[in-house]
Amino acid sequence: MREVCFLIGRGGAILWADASDSAAALPDSRARWEAIWRHRGELDAIAHSHPVGPAAFSAEDESTMQAIESALGRVMRYCVVAPRVTIDRDGPVSPEPWWAALLRLASGMGVEGKED
Repeated sequence: MREVCFLIGRGGAILWADASDSAAALPDSRARWEAIWRHRGELDAIAHSHPVGPAAFSAEDESTMQAIESALGRVMRYCVVAPRVTIDRDGPVSPEPWWAALLRLASGMGVEGKED
């Protein structure tokens, strides 16, 4: 399993993706920051997986979200896709966006998912 990040554009298009080698961390990358900046005009959400849970934003997620919003000058939508639920800042997302299942699959969670 591994953490995976999707940059989601308006209409739900996946604009860019990358992955880590870890199920518990997605290290910062220059390529990701450049992709965020390059797609800033059409970027609707930034989603990443927590394949071993939790279904929550980590402290590192929170500080990264603040940095992104500071750089872009606007509030963004963020999602964490855990084994059984997708959340955003307001809580569980229902219905889940189409790309949540793909993010789980890319993360090695499989179609059914596992306990978070």
